[in-house]
Amino acid sequence: MIANLVQLAAGGEEQSPLVPPGPELLVGTIAFAIVFFFFWKKLLPNINKVLEERRAAIEGGIEEADAMKVEAQSVLEQYKAQLAEARHEAARLRQEAQEQGAALIAEMRAEGQRQREEIIAAGHSQIEADRKAAASALRQDVGKLATELAGKLVGESLEDHARQSRVIDRFLDGLDDAASKAEAAR
Repeated sequence: MIANLVQLAAGGEEQSPLVPPGPELLVGTIAFAIVFFFFWKKLLPNINKVLEERRAAIEGGIEEADAMKVEAQSVLEQYKAQLAEARHEAARLRQEAQEQGAALIAEMRAEGQRQREEIIAAGHSQIEADRKAAASALRQDVGKLATELAGKLVGESLEDHARQSRVIDRFLDGLDDAASKAEAAR
């Protein structure tokens, strides 16, 4: 191809605008070879070195990103495990609190029931004591009235204590029998 170009340049024919004259073509080719040799020896290794460094940096960045991704995944799994454990612990504590609350309520109910029973028993014993005191006071009052009435009916004084007690007892026994018969009739 160069030979064809040189022949065309040496020929006396009219110069084509696309084909430069021979000496210019020779100088241009030598200049191109010098520039190409300079690029090939000096610039190309520097460019390759820079490109290699960039490639290594990019690959290192990708490897670092992958490592960070794996580490982030590991941290996420740990977090999820801790969260699940915390939820489990919260559920267990909530269950314990409910059980303790139920036990406390049952204990309080039992204590309330026991106190109620004590109050009722104390009330019954107080009522029984009041009934006995009232019966005793009534017995004395009725006895006194019965003695006076019997004394007026009999016409003699029943001041003797033993006689008075017997009359009162007979009178009250008669009242008790009458009350029992009335209750049985109901």
